[in-house]
Amino acid sequence: MTEKTETVPGWLAPDELESVRGRMPILYIDAVPVRVDDTGTVTRVGLLLRIGSDGTVSRALVSGRVLYHERVRDALLRHLEKDLGPVALPHVPISPQPFTIAEYFPTPGVTSYHDPRQHAVSLAYIVPVAGDCRPRQDALDLVWFTPEEAASPLVQQEMTGGQGVLLKQALAHVGRLT
Repeated sequence: MTEKTETVPGWLAPDELESVRGRMPILYIDAVPVRVDDTGTVTRVGLLLRIGSDGTVSRALVSGRVLYHERVRDALLRHLEKDLGPVALPHVPISPQPFTIAEYFPTPGVTSYHDPRQHAVSLAYIVPVAGDCRPRQDALDLVWFTPEEAASPLVQQEMTGGQGVLLKQALAHVGRLT
């Protein structure tokens, strides 16, 4: 999951966020950007290339916190625009339903998902995008993989915190896990 200080109302100062993270779960969204053909079949999966705070490079999904008084739909759109650019043209349904819920724990091994900073609950979505995607903010690049490439051991080992597991669940959800 990514970290950037936001400048909109409802955001916590870094010291406040650290205090809250130590006492309660934080709500996130995870989004798997996909390209679909005319029949609605997923043909490509977009993965971001990021540099972590420790300097490691990894592949990642679009991810981020839901702000106080923000609809989940709006959080999805905000994070997709933040990471993929303003003309990605995501197709978020009017009433978005997650394909799964991922629970990240600071203690490794409690679930398949790990975030050393916090206990986070993430609503996970598969979001078709039709426009021109250009990575922004802390994303270095966006690479479009076939579903088979995205599920490959090579790509999976480049993903951290259990996001590779989440990606495989997304592919299975759309019938594309081989």
